[in-house]
Amino acid sequence: MSIVKRNNLVFPALMNEIFKPDWFGGVETLNTNMPPVNIKENETNFELELSVPGRNKEDFKIEVDKDVLTVSTDLKSEDVKKEERYTRREFAFKSFKRVFTLPNTIDAENIKANYENGILSFELPKKEEALPKPKRLIELS
Repeated sequence: MSIVKRNNLVFPALMNEIFKPDWFGGVETLNTNMPPVNIKENETNFELELSVPGRNKEDFKIEVDKDVLTVSTDLKSEDVKKEERYTRREFAFKSFKRVFTLPNTIDAENIKANYENGILSFELPKKEEALPKPKRLIELS
């Protein structure tokens, strides 16, 4: 599994981010061939999980370009069954490509990916300026 990072500068317009209902990959990417996705936001990061069983981590191509995370795979297999008088071949192609538009609060340089037990998971850390600020106590004089 490799993560390719290009154009480390992320400057999406604020209005585009606010009015873009499909940030983090919305309904436009839903397809029966697409793996289901879970997205969870924490104080310091986002967690993204794709259910893609039966693969190896080498099967995935993962790219980060500007504010777009792209996950894809291309698997080809062939099932050959030989009997007395015939040979049957069935080809299978299992590929998908999911594209996620990341909010500009994500630190794209420190994205981590892991594939375990059929789940491809990402840790998408927030930039320092997007982290919650600690409360400050004010002393009375």
